[in-house]
Amino acid sequence: MKFDDILAEVTGFGRFQITTILLMIAARMTMPFHYLLNNFIAAVPSHHCDITSLDYGDAFRNLSHEERLIVSIPVQKDGTLSSCQMFAEPQYHLLIDSSNVTDLPTVLCQNGWVYDNTNFKSTLATEWDLVCDKRSLNKALATIFFIGVMLGAAVFGYLSDRFGRKKALLVSYVTSTIFGFTSAFSSNFIMFAALRFLTGFGLSGIGLITVALRVEWVDIKHRNAVGNLLGLDWSIFTALLPIVAYFVNDWRYLVATVTSPLCLGIICWWWLPESARWLISNGKVESAHFYLTKCAKVNGREQFMADINLEVLSKEIPVENENRRYSFLDLVRTPRMRRLTLLTGIVWFASACTYYGISLNIDGFGVNIFLTQFIYGAIELPAIAFVFFSFDKIGRRLTQAGTQFLTGLCILCNMFIPQDKGPVQTVVGALGKMFAEAAYGSVFLYTMELYPTVLRQNGLGFCYVLGQIGVAVSPIISLLDEVWGRLPSIIFTLLAFVAGLLTLVLRETRNICLPETIEDVEQTRYWALFFCNMHKGSQMR
Repeated sequence: MKFDDILAEVTGFGRFQITTILLMIAARMTMPFHYLLNNFIAAVPSHHCDITSLDYGDAFRNLSHEERLIVSIPVQKDGTLSSCQMFAEPQYHLLIDSSNVTDLPTVLCQNGWVYDNTNFKSTLATEWDLVCDKRSLNKALATIFFIGVMLGAAVFGYLSDRFGRKKALLVSYVTSTIFGFTSAFSSNFIMFAALRFLTGFGLSGIGLITVALRVEWVDIKHRNAVGNLLGLDWSIFTALLPIVAYFVNDWRYLVATVTSPLCLGIICWWWLPESARWLISNGKVESAHFYLTKCAKVNGREQFMADINLEVLSKEIPVENENRRYSFLDLVRTPRMRRLTLLTGIVWFASACTYYGISLNIDGFGVNIFLTQFIYGAIELPAIAFVFFSFDKIGRRLTQAGTQFLTGLCILCNMFIPQDKGPVQTVVGALGKMFAEAAYGSVFLYTMELYPTVLRQNGLGFCYVLGQIGVAVSPIISLLDEVWGRLPSIIFTLLAFVAGLLTLVLRETRNICLPETIEDVEQTRYWALFFCNMHKGSQMR
């Protein structure tokens, strides 16, 4: 008898599991909100030099505001006012002949900027003048945030395996809430950047641990549905973010608004169960029996657990050493674990780098920022549906590899589509975004099924760190278009193809019990895992 046999008997996906999932949705809402928040709080609206304080005598004062702009600020090729330069002195002749602008002396803006507040009442750029020579600081904020996510993944992966899923999740909730709200009251850029780093650090735990709790409480039959279909919350909230940002257009209020669901998440935490699978794997049989009995009661299977005492339950999942504490070093101590860690780490890096290389291109559709973000969220819905069905039909490995190859193929095809074929480029680019989401979304469940329970969060944490490195690298890769226009696309294409090839080397996990110990991964009991679903529940009957 395996743990999955017991879980199936107490109903592997009943009211208990559904309630557990619903209790985590409020906190999970904040993840896509914060991960993509930089697109809105760091938006740079149209701007030009502030000329209101200039005084060039009566002739200048007698001009209308529009005329002052003509004689003070040069016009760019697209007909808009220059964002960063102004004339060294008024050019009154431009009132008669605006085309005569050859070799006119200009200087950088001297008295600040005037911003277009049509879409945003306030952003980081408008509050701290992060434009022109400081414009790169807006993008730096995203990198700082994701470095926090990267480090948090390593820490919370360890804490979750060492102290349990539920305790680590509470630490993540509280950390994210405190620093999220505090960042809304930042008085300068450096303070805000530091608090964004700490917010990202806390949020990474929410992503890692909620996925683990969802998967570890369901049986084999429903693992695909819980791991993928319920990932719709990310796409739905991604599409909801631009709607929130449209109505809350002050960056301070927006930061506070997207953090507020965590308050409800902390309240809901009190009713969350600990992972019974983790409890047994760590020798905490009595606590595991308590939660399994509670699960059976809620799902209407009380009679079954009445026949399972602590002695029987303690034998259901073999534990290599009940007193042993696992760490990241255990990921590389044995041959097959070392191989698994290397392959999944590379796949995560490539998947995340490609996904965010496309997702952070907020101007990709040539429409306003709110509609673009909505499209980016909505286009992920068919991707999740595709993964849901293909995971059970053709398996995890082929689905993961196939979506990686299709992502690379779409990027490659777009390189050879003429620039005047805009609609075609948009369609192919949207398909690339869809397959990139399918690949990046499915790698979560696939990775969790590959690692044993005693190292699952450490393994997922390691992969998450590699993924966040990929996220941080993707904007740098995009900047390489200044070297050669096609270079970023070539790199993203190669990354997608490499990830697809390496995925084919990993083992299939469809209809296989989750490995519990390192020994399971080293294949001493692998075939027992493979056939466990074939005789599921036979010993109980």
